[in-house]
Amino acid sequence: MPTSEQQIIHRVSALVAADSVSSPDPRWDSSNRKVIHHIAEYAEGDGWAVEIQELGSGANTKANLIASLGDCCEAGGQPSGLVLSGHTDTVPFDAGGWDSDPLTLDERDGRLYGLGSTDMKGFFAVALEAAAAFDPKEFKSPLYLLATADEESTMRGARSLTRDYLPQARAAVVGEPTDLRPMRMHKGIMMQGVKMRGRSGHSSDPDLGNNVIDALPTLLAVLSNYRDELAQKFRCELMAVPVPTLNFGCVHGGDSPNRICGELDFSFDVRMLPGLEYQDVERDLNSRLVEIAALHGIDIEMRRLVEPVPAFEQAKDSELVIACEAASGHVADAVNFATEAPFLQSLGLETIVMGPGSIDVAHQPNEYLPLDQIQPAVETLRALIRRYCL
Repeated sequence: MPTSEQQIIHRVSALVAADSVSSPDPRWDSSNRKVIHHIAEYAEGDGWAVEIQELGSGANTKANLIASLGDCCEAGGQPSGLVLSGHTDTVPFDAGGWDSDPLTLDERDGRLYGLGSTDMKGFFAVALEAAAAFDPKEFKSPLYLLATADEESTMRGARSLTRDYLPQARAAVVGEPTDLRPMRMHKGIMMQGVKMRGRSGHSSDPDLGNNVIDALPTLLAVLSNYRDELAQKFRCELMAVPVPTLNFGCVHGGDSPNRICGELDFSFDVRMLPGLEYQDVERDLNSRLVEIAALHGIDIEMRRLVEPVPAFEQAKDSELVIACEAASGHVADAVNFATEAPFLQSLGLETIVMGPGSIDVAHQPNEYLPLDQIQPAVETLRALIRRYCL
């Protein structure tokens, strides 16, 4: 059955037009309900059973969508169905940096330009098209379509899932843009804030206070040394950046040149390789911060800015990795960015990251989905549906 490219383009156009920015900044954060509505409408029209999982309340209410195709009520036996999973939200955007309206799909140069076209609203249209080739009455195991909220901020949608939503699933494909190459591993991420408190005072006499900026070089040196320690202990050549990273993100402190700085906020992130747990990083850093506090006579407190995302690894000899390598024609690899994969894996699903488009054009102006990847993406997903559902 040939791919209906025009229907895919029509659906991607509607999904891109539905603003669904997620951000910790309430000035940017918006609901994903319009995107959920469109996906529900398309899925129900294609014969899927659709369930909406409500996530909280308020002005910008969010939701997950869990759709199923085929009999999901089989009793006994091992789960054997397949999940096609994506997130419905986008990052904030600067319309001035775009060559076209970011919320209006623009087809040109063999590409579909628009916010979220590749990361990752386009995946839903591709997944629905892939499933449309099959008669669900012939499925021995169900196919699921999962659409989550807030992946670009808190990953609340993926964190809220339980096995009850996917009772017959055995494997999951997270359709993040990987140029259709299966990715069985990625780093985790933790974002931390450090607040240092000294004592403010008139700058004419340093003894009137305790300037926390004086402690900043010590903090930076300690974090730099810790970064070097991690690089010595953990390494994975499959990664483009083969060691854990620790990035100094931002620093804010003080209010006037003629006042001793009494408070300072510093934030950073750590990208963990599989085998490096965020709890261990927090423990290691807290012990070092205690020493800095004693050395400078200040108070130091470290906190999580968002809940950490664990590193992810799917065994290279697992059934899903082998199946995706066969379907895509590529050997499974690894990426540096984090995804929802570890949360699906935690539900007992073999999981892989694979989808159309490139992460290199995501999160920036003129994001696009290449038209020449649509048909291969559909065929790759159909091969997996045959394997897991028929």
